[in-house]
Amino acid sequence: MAERERGSAIVDFVLVGALTSLLFAAVLQLALVQHVRNTLVDCAAEGARYAALADRSEEDGAERTRALVTAALSADYAQDVTARRAEVDGLDVVEVRITAPLPVAGLLGPGRGLTVVGHALAEGDP
Repeated sequence: MAERERGSAIVDFVLVGALTSLLFAAVLQLALVQHVRNTLVDCAAEGARYAALADRSEEDGAERTRALVTAALSADYAQDVTARRAEVDGLDVVEVRITAPLPVAGLLGPGRGLTVVGHALAEGDP
């Protein structure tokens, strides 16, 4: 090994290690974003199914959705939950919409960056 290349292995190790760590953190954050999105979709769908029952109202579905999101993630993600009756392809459905922060660094991120919708076929009269 030439005298001028002495210590280059340490520099290579630090550079590759830093790049690998950054890549690992990015993949981990992407998995967290996907988990949050999937959890919100599931909560919205469950809230819509609950509100679609014959003896329930849209507000019951919104409250159920808020409770599920709070239990699964955080109350910060349950701030903007709406439920309404809608018509999709001629069918009466209940639509639950959640607008939540998009997690960019851990669970922190800009508000109103992620919107998901859940639908369920309504059982009773509108």
